[in-house]
Amino acid sequence: MPMPISRASLLTLEAYAKQRSEFRARVIAHKKNRTVQLGEHVTLIFEDELTIRYQVQEMLRIEKTFEEAGIQDELDAYNPLIPDGSNLKATMMIEYVDPMVRKTELAKLKGIEDRVYMQVDGHAKVYAVADEDMERENDEKTSSVHFLRFEVAPAMIASFKGGAAVAVGIDHANYAARVDELGPEVQAALSRDFT
Repeated sequence: MPMPISRASLLTLEAYAKQRSEFRARVIAHKKNRTVQLGEHVTLIFEDELTIRYQVQEMLRIEKTFEEAGIQDELDAYNPLIPDGSNLKATMMIEYVDPMVRKTELAKLKGIEDRVYMQVDGHAKVYAVADEDMERENDEKTSSVHFLRFEVAPAMIASFKGGAAVAVGIDHANYAARVDELGPEVQAALSRDFT
């Protein structure tokens, strides 16, 4: 099982400032094979230790956090987003450029976070468990950002790692999109999240 990011493994603010542009470039390249576009407006970024480490370092930098308690708060918030060997975890972003259109569409998309699925060829769909950290939807609309966990059974993991086609989709009444087969680079990157 992957280890959570520890306080001792983080860079100090000064050390991070020196390495930031190089680290950022590495993470951007790394995310290319961990990103799935679902239709025009939904993007899934599958998180792992490196993407979450970058997020923690960025939050500490932005907030100028160097005290032990503040650092631990960030680790407590972000460590649960690292896959633990039997699942994939993703940040789902719903993006509309125009703020008025965004408001209207997010109202129509209530519950979309519960309709995101992954399907390994020969197996049933696995729907994501959404927003375990907090409720991100209210009576009027859904949020533009959700955190998803796809819990994958051992037989599906074996098929996934063995190269069976993997589809990802959304079957919400007001937003349907599907990628029938992840590209080989994406599938290879995600298969490393399983132990």
